[in-house]
Amino acid sequence: MHERPLILVTNDDGITAPGIRALIEVMNELGDVVVVAPDSPQSGMGHAITVSTTLFVEKLKVDSGPQQEYSCSGTPVDCVKLAVKEIIGRQPDLCVSGINHGNNASINVIYSGTMSAAIEAGIEGIPAIGFSLGNFNWNADFEPAKPYVLKIAENVLKFGLPSGVVLNVNIPNLSKSDIKGVKICRQAKARWEEEFDKRQNPHGRDYYWLTGKFVNLDNGDDTDEWALKNGYVSIVPVQFDLTAYSVIQNLNNWNIND
Repeated sequence: MHERPLILVTNDDGITAPGIRALIEVMNELGDVVVVAPDSPQSGMGHAITVSTTLFVEKLKVDSGPQQEYSCSGTPVDCVKLAVKEIIGRQPDLCVSGINHGNNASINVIYSGTMSAAIEAGIEGIPAIGFSLGNFNWNADFEPAKPYVLKIAENVLKFGLPSGVVLNVNIPNLSKSDIKGVKICRQAKARWEEEFDKRQNPHGRDYYWLTGKFVNLDNGDDTDEWALKNGYVSIVPVQFDLTAYSVIQNLNNWNIND
């Protein structure tokens, strides 16, 4: 009998989030699923790990699916580390993170706990995908995303991914009939123009809320932002080697050792 692949599922919105429940449902079609996810929302945590406090893991059952499920008191990256080193006992064949409630295209990949979990899996040598839907609503409709999640995961299981590469997949918030297909893209050059809303509590102590607007600086038609704006699912291959190789020779021309 052909052995079903072992699939690790995680996220940053918490183990009870509708997005991860939709992802688990799809992954149950492809393999044996183990869920290790935060016990509370961890959005925007990036690649944070827990080093100064204890970590707790609890086995639980959120729904009636066949998957094994564990909630973790730490970050999305903690979840992946614990899953691989302590819970599963062997390397999974695939790690999927999400489906995130909200877009993780362009510069958002840097801040995203969803993508950091996938990147951590990639560091461990596990083929990994981060999935996000462009809708922050807790009750977002994930049904149109499911066929694309299934197809992309199937292809990664079949063909694998190059060492050091994970996939950042973003799905537009459209009906199934309005999604035009899939585009392989580059990350758009974009940034956040941020401000802090300064307020004062009843005791006279200042506090701040981070606010801002997203600014796309890229007019290219080969970017993830263009694809999403035009009704396509975007797939960006992301590498976690951050070396700017093109600059090495230039820096070697500096007079640092003189």
